Amino acid sequence: MNQAPSQTARPRTYRLAELGLLILAIAVATSAYALVGLGVEDTIPANVYGYAAWLAALGVILHIVVWIKAKYADPVLVPIAVLLNGLGLAMIYRVDLGRDEYLGSAMTQLVWMTLGVGLAIAVIFVVRDHRWLRRYTYVSGFAALVFLLLPLIPGIGKTINGARIWIGVGPLSFQPGEIAKILLAIFFAGYLVTYKDQLVAAGPKILGIRFPRLRDFGPIIVAWVASVGVLVFERDLGTSLLFFGLFVAMLYVATSKVSWIILGLGFFSAGAVAATFLFSHVGQRVSGWLNALTAEEYNKTPGGSYQLVQGLFGMSNGGLIGTGFGEGRPNMVPYAESDFIYASFGEEIGLAGLFVILLCYLFIFQRGIRTAQQLRDGFGTLLATGLSFTIALQVFVVVGGVTRLIPLTGLTTPFLAQGGSSLIANWMIIALLLRISDNARRPVEEFHTGVLTITEDPQPVPAGAPAAKSDSADAEGDVRAQGSASSARTVDEDAPTTNLPPAGSREFDGEAPTTNLPPADVRARKRGGTPNDTDSSDQGPTGGER
Repeated sequence: MNQAPSQTARPRTYRLAELGLLILAIAVATSAYALVGLGVEDTIPANVYGYAAWLAALGVILHIVVWIKAKYADPVLVPIAVLLNGLGLAMIYRVDLGRDEYLGSAMTQLVWMTLGVGLAIAVIFVVRDHRWLRRYTYVSGFAALVFLLLPLIPGIGKTINGARIWIGVGPLSFQPGEIAKILLAIFFAGYLVTYKDQLVAAGPKILGIRFPRLRDFGPIIVAWVASVGVLVFERDLGTSLLFFGLFVAMLYVATSKVSWIILGLGFFSAGAVAATFLFSHVGQRVSGWLNALTAEEYNKTPGGSYQLVQGLFGMSNGGLIGTGFGEGRPNMVPYAESDFIYASFGEEIGLAGLFVILLCYLFIFQRGIRTAQQLRDGFGTLLATGLSFTIALQVFVVVGGVTRLIPLTGLTTPFLAQGGSSLIANWMIIALLLRISDNARRPVEEFHTGVLTITEDPQPVPAGAPAAKSDSADAEGDVRAQGSASSARTVDEDAPTTNLPPAGSREFDGEAPTTNLPPADVRARKRGGTPNDTDSSDQGPTGGER
């Protein structure tokens, strides 16, 4: 087989570009940390060099692992994640300096970052091919359900600020819903790529829009009931919105039917209105959103709008370019280092700085969607879309709540906000996106991951050559020998081949035709007939017949 075309089309790895961006991200994060010390205490923090070395070590180690194990991965994801995480550490340190008692929260968050990067490295090593995860579609769904129910178990579940979404182990607390969102993305991708043909079946047409059949409403109703259950029993509006929004978005990507978006918005609106009147904690959030600037709502305790209004005042005080690191008063906002860290940034780096942060998240989302478009399999397309949308939707919900676009939900800003469970989950999402993007850009001849067998074009059979000992028949025997119960044929049958159709013609789970079948005359001789014999496998006209 001629290898020249694949060699000339080999994509660049861009690892040196990633290293350059990573150095720039570390420099910006370290500068922010130093400026906080200068602004608050008029001196550079004594541990700034140790902080910079620790942050650089984490970024460089992850960069080296990606270079070795996933050299075709997207070069932008790691630098942006390190930049956001570093800026978050600087702001957490800033809020900590404004407290009466210094708690060392930034160093604790740095330890959580170390654990998150370590788990990201483990994901890159363990998940050699993202399609391997499709084996565990229903296992992931069951595990996500278990993680969601853990906070409801007496003895380990903890209620903080009215929401029962935490589990406590000694002095430590963890939010299992952050891991559940990754598992749900895997489950939704595996389920939808298997049953998408049923979900796209034509149903009644209403106002020019084709809706699905009534019997196909089951998945979205189950997802809606589950999200309402999270809202009712765990009192967590943000997690409920995140899970249901994730499912609807992946359902739309899988089916390309706008009707599912309309149905999803309808179900969510009905549930939100009902929850506002039936559950007091939801009603308090909505009242604080609609009547935030009234004296009655501002002074209400608990559940008033004091936190929201103080955050708005802080961002207004920052103006366009902000007061500067260490020069504002973010401590006047409750939970300025976690739920309202975006408002803290708005006060000290201004509207321009907030736009830069939003652009960083937009880059992560754009690179994830671009990876989804480049993939050769439907499962990977849905998984990359789901993981990217998880980060994007979480940012929208948090920023929308802080800026009073939507009611407050209690979610944390990815990478920026204080919280170990959120940080670990988001680093694992980055690792999965790195692995998926590596598989998307990797040339086919290098796609030997041990999960799937790569098929190649057979050598042409010379005229008159004996067919009984064809090389292609031997190749078929080798493929069958590798196709045991533990092989990747149970993962995904759409292995990348050397004759993939154009990107615009690929369907989500359609299998690209391979060219490793023997010619028709060889197959006929193997059946004991002649090249002109006709059977069920040869549908074309033979022997002059039509």
